[in-house]
Amino acid sequence: MSLFKSIATFGGFTLISRITGFARDMILANFLGAGLASDAFFVSFKLPNLFRSLFAEGAFTSAFVPLFSQKLVSEGKKKSVFFAAQSVSILTLFWLCFVLLFELFMPYIVAVLAPGFAGDAGKIELATSLCRITFPFLLFISVVSFQAGILNSFEKFAAPAMAPIILNLTMILSAFVLVPFCQTPAHGFAFAITLAGILEIFWLRHFLRKIDVKIRPYIHPKKILQNPEIKTLFKRIAPGVVGAGIYQINMALDTILVSLVGTGAISWLYYANRLQQLPLGVVGAAISVALLPILSKQLKAAETSESKKTQDKAFFYAALLSMPAAALMIVLACPVVHVLFEHGRFGALDTLKTAYALIAYAVGLPCYVLVKALMPNFFARGDTVTPVKFSAVVFSVNLVFNLVLMYPFGHIGIATATTISAFVSLFQYVYGLKKRGFWKCSKTLLVKILKILFASILMALAVFCVQKGIDGLSGGWFQYAFFIKLGILGFLSCFGLVCFCFFALAFKVLSLSELRELLFLSRRAKKR
Repeated sequence: MSLFKSIATFGGFTLISRITGFARDMILANFLGAGLASDAFFVSFKLPNLFRSLFAEGAFTSAFVPLFSQKLVSEGKKKSVFFAAQSVSILTLFWLCFVLLFELFMPYIVAVLAPGFAGDAGKIELATSLCRITFPFLLFISVVSFQAGILNSFEKFAAPAMAPIILNLTMILSAFVLVPFCQTPAHGFAFAITLAGILEIFWLRHFLRKIDVKIRPYIHPKKILQNPEIKTLFKRIAPGVVGAGIYQINMALDTILVSLVGTGAISWLYYANRLQQLPLGVVGAAISVALLPILSKQLKAAETSESKKTQDKAFFYAALLSMPAAALMIVLACPVVHVLFEHGRFGALDTLKTAYALIAYAVGLPCYVLVKALMPNFFARGDTVTPVKFSAVVFSVNLVFNLVLMYPFGHIGIATATTISAFVSLFQYVYGLKKRGFWKCSKTLLVKILKILFASILMALAVFCVQKGIDGLSGGWFQYAFFIKLGILGFLSCFGLVCFCFFALAFKVLSLSELRELLFLSRRAKKR
């Protein structure tokens, strides 16, 4: 399977997941608004997802997938699956102990995670109650991430990409099935999160069985820990917790500091970040997930020149897909937030505050996506230490700018600090790979990326002009019914895509045949 096809497969299903995620967030905004209950709920939602990203999708994936992929090449399926069984058995035991420990000390953890809650009566108690309901999700979703890692190593990207849809649909259905019977709407959504984790395990178990992979628990902790490969796995996981999870660490820091800004600020940043997650999840995650097993196998087979070509393609695709997305997000920030979220308890002021944060996040979006395309180059080589060094710098930069910008600019300052740290992170990865001789951005590739940036800016200007024209002719299209506004927003987005394709062709970023192939319109794609 080609790199782009792998990216497209994972990204396509992730896009569906994000769309259902927006439907979920629209329901959350309607039931919870942006206040005490929503702030408490989003803390409970972020807590297990933070550790999921650090331990499961971050450190575990970056350490396990290269070892498993290389073992497939050198020793075959049977031994690889046995190694996987040992890995998940010992790590599940760790995750179980970790979850139980957090359940016990949850009031203190919430107080640290959201210190600003202490000033509002009942807010910290509600957050603690919700966190205790949602935190077991970490155990279940960690097993899901392990299952997904195996499937990705076999180049089966569709099922893992579809798994998050289960979470979104479960939360949507809970609005009608659980919420009416719970203490508060927030409690109903919290129970749905944990239930979704269990459902996702059974979903991926089905697809593992389809490729004849049966993972049976291996209940011999001492024997597992004596295995040299398991020791290697743990050695790589430890630094990977920080190296692969820098984005999530920054988000946690943002949550702590934004809780001091005032009521509603956590929710504004949450909704802005959710919108940013659409291209970041669809493009960034897809590239990272697809690239890691491919690079691991190429490096194991000593295909050095081929691995550099693969890295070039990944970096190019990251820029091609993220820069126009960021430009469109900036120019349509207010309309997007208004159409998707301004319902029920979510008002016009909430729309404006969220849109400002979205613009600040979107400026740094391409940097995060490009980092996602470069990070697997280290992990595929078994180097999880270098990303830790990079993350220490990025974390410090984010903290300093958070403290400097949060008081004069509030939640917008915190989003801006995240963007600044993204630029620093990208510089470190580009320079770090070049210094070690692993990869460097050629002049040809750099020129193409600058052309993509210019085409994205021109596209944004064209969309802005058309939007203002529609606004002037209609006397303000925000006054229309929801589906009319959704249609106008869809039209503006499609218009932007057409404009970008035109400029990309005009600046020779892509040829017409390459564009057709990327859009799956070539004869070859049709035959497939």
